Amino acid sequence: MDLSIVIVNYNVEHFLEHCLKSVEKALKGIDAEIFVVDNNSVDGSVLMLKEKFPDVKLIENTENVGFAKANNQAIRLSQGRYVLLLNPDTVVNEDSFSKCIAFMDSHPDAGGLGVKMIDGQGKILKESKRGFPTPWVCFCKMSGLASLFPNSQKYCGYYMGHLSYEQTNKVDILAGAYMFLRKECLDKCGLLDETFFMYGEDIDLSYRITLAGYNNYYFADTQIIHYKGESTKKGSLNYVYTFYNAMDIFARKHMKTRSLSLLLKCAIWFKASFSFLKRILNNVFLPLTDFVLLYLSFYLSERIWASAYWNNPDYYPSHYSLVALPLYALIIMFSVYIFGGYEKKSRTYKLLYGVFTGMIALLVFYSLMPAEMRYSRAMVIICSIVSFFVLGAVRYLRGLLLSKRTDFDNDTISRYVIIGDKEETERVANLLKKTNLHPEFIGMISTDKRCDRTYFLGNVSQISDIIRIYKIGEIIFCAKSIAQNEIINIMNGLSKANVKFTIAPEVSNFIIGSNSINTPTDAYVVTVNAISSESNRRVKRLIDLCFSFFLLILSPVMIFIYKKPLRGIKNVCLILLSLKTFVGYNYADTKVGELPKQKKSVISVSDNIKNINPDVETIHRLNLLYARNYDVKTDIDTILKNFRNI
Repeated sequence: MDLSIVIVNYNVEHFLEHCLKSVEKALKGIDAEIFVVDNNSVDGSVLMLKEKFPDVKLIENTENVGFAKANNQAIRLSQGRYVLLLNPDTVVNEDSFSKCIAFMDSHPDAGGLGVKMIDGQGKILKESKRGFPTPWVCFCKMSGLASLFPNSQKYCGYYMGHLSYEQTNKVDILAGAYMFLRKECLDKCGLLDETFFMYGEDIDLSYRITLAGYNNYYFADTQIIHYKGESTKKGSLNYVYTFYNAMDIFARKHMKTRSLSLLLKCAIWFKASFSFLKRILNNVFLPLTDFVLLYLSFYLSERIWASAYWNNPDYYPSHYSLVALPLYALIIMFSVYIFGGYEKKSRTYKLLYGVFTGMIALLVFYSLMPAEMRYSRAMVIICSIVSFFVLGAVRYLRGLLLSKRTDFDNDTISRYVIIGDKEETERVANLLKKTNLHPEFIGMISTDKRCDRTYFLGNVSQISDIIRIYKIGEIIFCAKSIAQNEIINIMNGLSKANVKFTIAPEVSNFIIGSNSINTPTDAYVVTVNAISSESNRRVKRLIDLCFSFFLLILSPVMIFIYKKPLRGIKNVCLILLSLKTFVGYNYADTKVGELPKQKKSVISVSDNIKNINPDVETIHRLNLLYARNYDVKTDIDTILKNFRNI
């Protein structure tokens, strides 16, 4: 057997499916086997594998044993002359395996091989080729010198910046996303070191390959897409600790030097502290800015109004400025939050709705206050009007500073073109229309130069002009109609066009894309999308907070109503702490892992069915309908009908 492919999966079902379909195409004419080691996924990956890829050799772990150990499980069972360690968030070319096998056959000194990798935006990933992490190399990377001198052999040794991405060369380190290994070499140097749970095991194995007398190669004649899930986690404390701790393990194992170990420990603390502060600032910067500017503008408005209307700038008592005005600001901000004013992409109407609702709430609150505390209804209205312009200005300037476009610009991502034949483009267009993305424009591009111009905008050779003329924000490739080689070539050619790329696998109800496997728009899962939207998650959380506060206040009465009082009070507290939710799935459903993730619920949608014991299939349909067509009324009705069971 020529090739054994090993893929370790952990909760990336749709990426895994797309990866395996590209692998199957690339294996035509090659005697090979495919292993998938699942590290106790809960997203439906195992069920999908059994239904759609019955020939894959599946190893099901009952816990997450880590990347190195999971790979070793399959390597020990492999029979190929070569072993490929492949990430599930990759898409390979049709010729990737045949070219790699030919290169390894003609280079008996090659123990391992890596290829050119591009991300979901068509940009080359620097880790396609890496150097040995000496103390100097690590210092240059962590200090930023490598970024300042990206083509320098002296300062950018970590990414071997002096070597061209277009030429095959010997390198020190292979990337774990695609490690094409000679089995004979593995027998000599050993398998992956299971001391490394995640990160660092590829560096360790690459180094041991060279110690065994072999060379590692960067192979430039083929390329793959790597969506690179870890890119979105590089600001997290867990990533910083895991990555640099892996470097520390490597240094202590192979370099026997305390200087590098000390340097890495300092880097861990520095990076972790920086990431922690950055995360806090990212989360509180906008609300804090809003509050400060709202309060200052309210205070200024109060002084101007008092001078103009009452001819006395000090007409209002001091506690009005110190208590009432901050309260006005908080109420309006909360209302804006409820209407989506703090989403990543703001909309003017959301801001307007939020401010208007906040003003109504303030006026109602004002009318309920004692007469001696009703200072000025006019000030409530003035502050509300001022807040709309202040909040709008903050978002406008923030958009210009961060992305050189305002947060109120039309989102170009809503303009799509689909590349493929007529049948596939129609299928994908229908999928797209069923999502909650609300496409502004969908155009079709043919893979055939002699296309029907009444249906297609043009062909792939005209794609640059089509993007410019129609102001396209996203390109969707139909994997059934266009070869992976051509997809990657188009992505390379348009890497600077500021468009997003996605791929629609054949005969699937999802679309894969984005630069990372962790962002919400990576997989447009058409069958279930409503409950996972940001607005629905926010509303669902608001319902949980309102009901839990209400039930907690009434707990002296509710203990006589709950069927199990202690459990009821405990559940309400857990919901208040965001550890549970009131309404959710019935986990008797064996396919619940395929649905959008939700917190564990106290009651389920199937509890609305009285005097009937639904079967598993009925429960699944109810869960699916709940996820697909989420409605606030459903949650409220379910809580009211089943509050005794809380």
